[in-house]
Amino acid sequence: MVGWVTALKLVPWGDVIEATPQILNAAKKLLGTTRKGKSEAPGAASIAASGEEAALPVEAQLLHLRERVSQLEQEQIDGAALIQSLAQQNAQVIRAVEDLRKRNRRLTLAITVLGATCLGLLIWAVMQ
Repeated sequence: MVGWVTALKLVPWGDVIEATPQILNAAKKLLGTTRKGKSEAPGAASIAASGEEAALPVEAQLLHLRERVSQLEQEQIDGAALIQSLAQQNAQVIRAVEDLRKRNRRLTLAITVLGATCLGLLIWAVMQ
């Protein structure tokens, strides 16, 4: 339990808290554009199913496809930025955990030496 408390103390919470609104906004925007894109898809499918697509000029269809491709490209860029931000925070947590692991090893060694010293003193005191 104490290890987790120490790990949480090592995390730069100021940076995490500072970055949280940006990450949350990026995630909401990404989710919103993804949902928007999915909600547009059934409409396009229903147009194709009803045969009305043939009535649309080729230029309008091409314009719609270009807009959709641009939207998907932007979603991909936003998703990549979000993933990069999360990866940076994950790296900070990993560094904190690695520091804890090193501290744990040093404390284990110190406790072992202290225990051996106490045992040696106890044996010495009993033999006196």
